[in-house]
Amino acid sequence: MRNMLARRSDAAFYLVGGYFLLCVIVRLLRPDALEIDESTQAFLSQYFLVGYGSQPPFYGWLQHGLAELFGISVATLSILKNSLLFLCCLFYGLAARQVASNRATPAIAMLGVLTLPPVFFLAQKDLSHTVAALFAVSLFLFGFLRTLKAPSFASYLITGIAVGIGVISKYNFVVVPVAAVLAILPEADLRKRIFDWRILLAVLAAAIIAAPHAYWLLHNLGNASNNTLAEMKEGGPSKHIPTFLLGTLSLTSATIQAIAPTVAVFALIFYRDIKTIVRAQSEWTRILGRMLIACFVLVLLVVIGVGATHIREKWLSLLIVLLPLYLAMKVDASGSAVELKLPRFAAVVAALVLIALAVLSGRAIVGPMLGYYSRVNTPYHAFADAIVAQHGEPARILTTDGNTAGNLRTQFPNVLVEAPGGLATSELSQPLLIVWRVEGEYGEALPDRVATFLKKRDIALDGIAPQYLAIPYSPDDAEKHVRFAYFWIAANQ
Repeated sequence: MRNMLARRSDAAFYLVGGYFLLCVIVRLLRPDALEIDESTQAFLSQYFLVGYGSQPPFYGWLQHGLAELFGISVATLSILKNSLLFLCCLFYGLAARQVASNRATPAIAMLGVLTLPPVFFLAQKDLSHTVAALFAVSLFLFGFLRTLKAPSFASYLITGIAVGIGVISKYNFVVVPVAAVLAILPEADLRKRIFDWRILLAVLAAAIIAAPHAYWLLHNLGNASNNTLAEMKEGGPSKHIPTFLLGTLSLTSATIQAIAPTVAVFALIFYRDIKTIVRAQSEWTRILGRMLIACFVLVLLVVIGVGATHIREKWLSLLIVLLPLYLAMKVDASGSAVELKLPRFAAVVAALVLIALAVLSGRAIVGPMLGYYSRVNTPYHAFADAIVAQHGEPARILTTDGNTAGNLRTQFPNVLVEAPGGLATSELSQPLLIVWRVEGEYGEALPDRVATFLKKRDIALDGIAPQYLAIPYSPDDAEKHVRFAYFWIAANQ
């Protein structure tokens, strides 16, 4: 393998593809209970909408299409996510190939993407919209750099398509193309690309893709932004520290945490050439460096403008994904023998991603052996089997939270599941299953969230008591269980 990478750096593309295939296999071997983002996508995949609340619709459209073709399951959820991650790495490598002088530099850049925490850890744990936006950033870099190097109708069109996909994947994607334009303004030879008439083709492509959601957004701006703004202000202002300083410190801390693994891997492999690499520069390192700085400054202005005090690392994913390409181009400009370092670089990256994958899998597989159960161990399949054995399959399911809805959607893929945040249809087919997780003791009053939900659907259950099921996490550990409450309304009731 080492000799193969040294001779043929393109083999890195196959290794990356194999890694994401392994990620799909490992996810299928884990328990079939879903994480938060997974369950949200499973639930919302029932609908094709121009807007899905606080998140843009692109990932939801892809998941809906895949569910329509192959049904909704852990497999289709995992295949979509890892396919987008692979395409992200693929176009990232192709973007680097546009401007690299060393044939091994694109492989270094692409493998560098796998050192980013949102890719090797957070995405495999539970991300969705960010994954689609990472793909859009890579596609944009490919089109953007190709336009700078050899402009054509195709390069402008690809760039415009990437921008359109990006803005309907994650709203903060807008920062990337704005930073790209700012980055090339000082370059006299490249600045004219902005004023080439073919840029109208890019603008038109982006507008066509984004227009339906943009129309929805204009009429639902609060619905789309309130949750994110609330999360950015978690903890609230401090009496002793100005809000803008809290936001700046949080942004700086999140940025350092996000870039640390990538910087560490590059430093470990190229430590003998660090001084040369730091001093080396080219037209492309200048552009990418300015893009990184512009992204940080633009985000900082947003943080200060909205009074944010809490910035999460994953929110910076679309910005820090520029870093591996920048570092790879610094190495490329230094004249370092990249092809000789590639096998060692690949080995370190492989160790990093495989350890992360083992840790995530161990949480779900090893945890129960130690008596620890998490969300991914919730026995929804056993609950579904118990319902079918006792009552048969429902025609409609109502539940009060998205996580339960998404999980039951994968257990009953042919049944429409309704929950807050989805579409409420006027017709409620029977038999009807109304289910929720029990937090307190059996026999408690109907929880307010359940009563409110049923009232909105004009469902009266006076005189009908809920039924309860205690489902063990494991057949060998009956003491630890999950409690479900439900109503079963048959056609003859």
